[in-house]
Amino acid sequence: MAKTTSPYSAAVTGGGFLFNETNAILPLLLDENAVALIKDEVLHNNLLHINSEKSRKRNVAEIKRRFDAVPRSFWNDYEDMDMEDKRIALFFVLLKTYKILFDFHVNVTMHRWRSALQDISIEDLMMEFNSISARDKFVDSWSDATKKKVASAYMSILRHVDMLNNANILQALKPKNIDFYFAIGEPWFLDACLLEPYEIETLKQ
Repeated sequence: MAKTTSPYSAAVTGGGFLFNETNAILPLLLDENAVALIKDEVLHNNLLHINSEKSRKRNVAEIKRRFDAVPRSFWNDYEDMDMEDKRIALFFVLLKTYKILFDFHVNVTMHRWRSALQDISIEDLMMEFNSISARDKFVDSWSDATKKKVASAYMSILRHVDMLNNANILQALKPKNIDFYFAIGEPWFLDACLLEPYEIETLKQ
C-alpha cells in the first residue's frame, strides 16, 4: 500500500521532542522571509548548533511539519508562554502532528490512566501497534525495529514533558494556561494531560 493512503508516519523518530530546536528557529518560521532564513540556517548552523547538515535538514523538516500542523496564531501565543507551558504546548502540537502518537496516547496512555493502571511500557505500545497494523497495511509493513523506535520516541516525549518518570509511572500535566486550550477549541487536550474534571475546574479558577 502506498504511503499516501495511510494517515500514519514514523517521522517522529527523525528528531524526537526538539523543544530547544523549535524555540531556536520559531522566529525564523514566523518571519515573512521564512523560506530564505530557514535555508540559511540549514547551511550555516547559526542557531541550531547541530554539527551534521543532514541532521539539521531532518530536524528542520520535522519542526516545519509541526509548525504547519496548527494555525500560525497558535505560535504567536506560544511565544508568550513560560517555558513549562511551552513544553506542554509542544506536546499538544506533537499529538496534532503525528497520528501514531495520538493513537498511543488515547488508546494506551489515557486508557491505562483511567483504569488506574498508572504505568506504561514498550510492550503496551507494541500491542497497540498490533491493532493499528491489523487495519493499516502501511504500518503493518514497518519492521519491528521501526515500531520499537516509534514507541521509544513516544515514551521519551512523555518523559520530556514530565508525564512519565524514570520508573515509567504516569503523572498528570497541569498547564497554567488551560483557558488557552478552551479558547482555541481544543479542550480535549486537558483530558490528554490526564487531568480529572475537578482539577480542570480548579485550574480554571
